[in-house]
Amino acid sequence: MNQQHDPLFLKALQQRLGHTFSDQRLLPLALTHRSFSSSHNERLEFLGDSVLNLAVSQFLYEALPDLPEGELSRVRANLVKQDTLHQLAVELGLTGLIRLGEGELRSGGQNRPSILADSLEALIGAVFLDAGFQVANDWVKRLFQKVDLKSDMLAAAKDPKTELQEYLQSRKFKLPIYRVIGTTGAAHQQTFDVECEVPELGLVQRGIGSSRKTGEQAAAAAILLTMKDGQ
Repeated sequence: MNQQHDPLFLKALQQRLGHTFSDQRLLPLALTHRSFSSSHNERLEFLGDSVLNLAVSQFLYEALPDLPEGELSRVRANLVKQDTLHQLAVELGLTGLIRLGEGELRSGGQNRPSILADSLEALIGAVFLDAGFQVANDWVKRLFQKVDLKSDMLAAAKDPKTELQEYLQSRKFKLPIYRVIGTTGAAHQQTFDVECEVPELGLVQRGIGSSRKTGEQAAAAAILLTMKDGQ
């Protein structure tokens, strides 16, 4: 498909979403990457991220009544992480529907997990603006209803930042300090070099990621590895 949105494709997507947009400008905007136009989906993505976290929090609160706060946070982190959102975006058929600049197209942007995950969050933001929180909340619940919460999701390993934070807190140490040391690459495809410091242990390590968040996770993982090697 070319990068101009065919009304038939957008109509089919709305049928898969189970939501027909009253404001027909929102859906194309949610599917427009910043490499394609100065009018792109990043503000919708910002909004959708907040709606997603609140909707998933309510969903988990109701679905897992016996789970304590820490475990609920861990399950939510696994539900809203890039890998999960990427898979849901693929199942919705977003691959091939995102408008990208020529450079992103040539580099395989249509299949890039980060772009698909971000576009799904933008869609959530668009549904919220179009119909309000309750409709967006119900849609998010339908989106995640096939995810098995009681097996692998609950047994998933802690992410490095959480593991490091819990280790330090259990020993009454201060939380780690994260700093962005530098960034490289074009604005829409940056790489973040992040430093993690644990002053009380005299440890400093760096990590590289496609976002500040993933860079912090990589740096935390490097700290944990250093700690294990020193045992």
